[in-house]
Amino acid sequence: MNKEPSLSSNKHSLSENIIAILTGTFIVAQGVFFLQQADLLTGGTTGLALVMTHFVDLTFGQLYFMANCPFYLMAWFRMGRSFAMTSIVSGGLVSIITDNLYRVVEINWLDPLYCAVIGGLLMGLGMLILFRHRTSLGGFNVLVLFLQERFGISAGKMQMGIDISILIGSFFFASPITLAYSVIGAFMLNLVLAMNHKPSRYSASAPAS
Repeated sequence: MNKEPSLSSNKHSLSENIIAILTGTFIVAQGVFFLQQADLLTGGTTGLALVMTHFVDLTFGQLYFMANCPFYLMAWFRMGRSFAMTSIVSGGLVSIITDNLYRVVEINWLDPLYCAVIGGLLMGLGMLILFRHRTSLGGFNVLVLFLQERFGISAGKMQMGIDISILIGSFFFASPITLAYSVIGAFMLNLVLAMNHKPSRYSASAPAS
């Protein structure tokens, strides 16, 4: 029986991985920025950090990185040093970029529905780039990627279930309309992953000329 190729079998050069990490984290940070503009939430450690910014005097980036630390430790022992180190770098870059976007971008008004859709899509696209280059942002990304590689369960579908559960749990901290928009954003994010992050369809080898 032929075994489907795993994500770990994909090969990229060092320069390709560096560019992918810079690109993916930049796109994710833009998505988080749009969610922040409309005070929306999302799932995973990103959602937890967004919620906590309303209760503690710390920035999103600081809270986000701290929330991911236990998962970086898990990645170190379960997924290998390389995956753990690149995940730490990726998570750190998202934290830094998101916290400093206000220095170069100022938006007076955005429709919350638009923020939910574009924010979710951008975060999903950025995470997809990182996944395909053997890294993540930490958090539940580590868990779902580990389960996908070990048991073949769709990372996108697992992430969607986790994110929706966290959003439902945020009912006590957000208005129904904010929660509804946030669910749309989380759905868009995970739709991108569920439809595109399938290792058996992805190969890093160059196409035949």
